[in-house]
Amino acid sequence: MVLNARLDHRNPLVFDTHELGRRPGALQRLTREIDAPKDLGIQGVIGVPEGAPVELDLRLESVMEGVLVTGTARAQAKGECVRCLEPLELELEADFQEMFSYPDADDRGRVKAEPADDAEDDEDMLFIEDGLFDLEPVLRDAVVLALPMQPVCQDDCPGLCSECGARLADDPDHHHDAVDIRWAALQGLAGSLEDGEKDEMSGEAPRSAPANEKQEK
Repeated sequence: MVLNARLDHRNPLVFDTHELGRRPGALQRLTREIDAPKDLGIQGVIGVPEGAPVELDLRLESVMEGVLVTGTARAQAKGECVRCLEPLELELEADFQEMFSYPDADDRGRVKAEPADDAEDDEDMLFIEDGLFDLEPVLRDAVVLALPMQPVCQDDCPGLCSECGARLADDPDHHHDAVDIRWAALQGLAGSLEDGEKDEMSGEAPRSAPANEKQEK
């Protein structure tokens, strides 16, 4: 069993359940605005900037084995469009629900006579310590799940030109004339032939003509 070590009640993401008590069915609603902790989101992609306001609406319900926490987090997330690399912002709303268990109670809410030998079942559990619980790991998971893995500035963002990197949304008619290098030499030869035909049509005599005239004389 892993408990939250030395929880600090001054931490805005640490909540006190003493007022709620351990009477099953008791409810408590809380609203709190906090500063976003560091790295809240998908690192390098999109997230809530450190220190940005995060609004929390929580519902704490006392049950036999602990406190069931249901809530919603709202904040402004910032990131970069994966297509055109332009900065973007979006309204984040992340819902979550988590059970924080009493460390001295079993799954039926009964006080344990002795600690359980098998800790595997407690590996992924969150616990209340001295009446306090830390919401940060729950908030982080909820925010990551609520954010897009590949954020875009708009659903139909055309991205960047693969040849020059221009933003295609700024110039819908942007394009490059594609030239197949396999035909480049033939195109050059065709151009030379066309130039020769133009010379003949213009009536210019071949360079050898003057020499032939001298021989006849």
